[in-house]
Amino acid sequence: MSETFRIGLLGHGTVGAAFAELLDARAASIERLTGRRPAISGVLTRSRGDAHEIVDGADLVVELMGGVEPTRELVERALRAGTPVVSANKQLLSRFGDEVWAASREGGAALRFEAAVAGVVPVIRVLSETLAGAHVDRIHGIVNGTTNFILTRMAATGEPYAGALAEAQALGYAEADPTEDVTGADAAAKMAILARLAFGAAVGLDDVVYEGIEHLTADDMAYAEQFGLALKLVGTAERAGEGVSVRVHPAFLPTGHPLASVDGAFNAVTIESPAITEVTISGPGAGGPQTASAVLGDVVSVMRGAPALDVASVPAVIASDVESAFYLHLEVADRPGVLAQVAERLGLQGVSVKSVLQTGLETNARLVMVTHPVSESRFYAAVELIGALDFVRAAPRAIRVIDESFTA
Repeated sequence: MSETFRIGLLGHGTVGAAFAELLDARAASIERLTGRRPAISGVLTRSRGDAHEIVDGADLVVELMGGVEPTRELVERALRAGTPVVSANKQLLSRFGDEVWAASREGGAALRFEAAVAGVVPVIRVLSETLAGAHVDRIHGIVNGTTNFILTRMAATGEPYAGALAEAQALGYAEADPTEDVTGADAAAKMAILARLAFGAAVGLDDVVYEGIEHLTADDMAYAEQFGLALKLVGTAERAGEGVSVRVHPAFLPTGHPLASVDGAFNAVTIESPAITEVTISGPGAGGPQTASAVLGDVVSVMRGAPALDVASVPAVIASDVESAFYLHLEVADRPGVLAQVAERLGLQGVSVKSVLQTGLETNARLVMVTHPVSESRFYAAVELIGALDFVRAAPRAIRVIDESFTA
């Protein structure tokens, strides 16, 4: 009989239960690969199990309980004792990454976390192993399946945000309380982890500027189609001068962009580097079986002797002002000279217009335009000037445009 490889399982919710079932189904195959048969030696739930006994008696700890405390104490306890950990906890890693990786180095124990970002999409493995020698310039990601499903439905049906959210909840793509998803907070935590891996800088959740999708309208979708754009919630991590910029926000994408056609609850990440030009990986971004599969992949890697991921803790220099193209939506009085005055305010801040569309609304008009790339500070200074004009009937609305060209 092969030696038993003891796995302590912290958490037995949707993902934890799916992992336990998958591990049992694949145990014989893993035994053939590794020479040891994995088996769950203890399970911690809200009502059963002694956390310290489970951690101390395991050859590997799988953390699927979520949250920060007491999760952090248990994960660090295992790592300092030399016990490897596999985690899907994006909040823990994005908020306390420095402390957790310090514990990993102190105990010489591997920490693997593929399932913490983008579900079954192997972006962690690609960044840390396949592209470990590449100089990554930029990452764009659709890393939240809930918001991508909502925006896909809004674009396809013309349904307002509230209706698309209700549909996502009915189908199980959105939680009863979807706040973390729709505000961009979930995606921000994931982008902090990717930025740390890609740039070797200690980026935390507090370094990520994020914005959600609650304010988007069916009109935005309609105008996107007229401009040949797709609207997505996009996470961006990129080098900016001597620093890095990490942000999450709704963004229009040209139809040729690899992320523009990613629909439904799927996730996708585009990695740009001079060595490879661009590579895009995509797949299901959520779900118990999918996430459990990513967790099991990490477990097998550890059992086969994969080392801890080399994650830097060098302080990050965060760039505060980056360039972007913008979509600008204005409700104005329909009278002569309006467009000229708007263009003048844009020009004062060095903002040039790439395209413009005007629609009459009885005594009012709607101006929708897309600008060329400009620093965010200049653009928003121009928007403030425009908002003060007496013919503007509602607060101007702006959405970023990712203005990049890709070849198939």
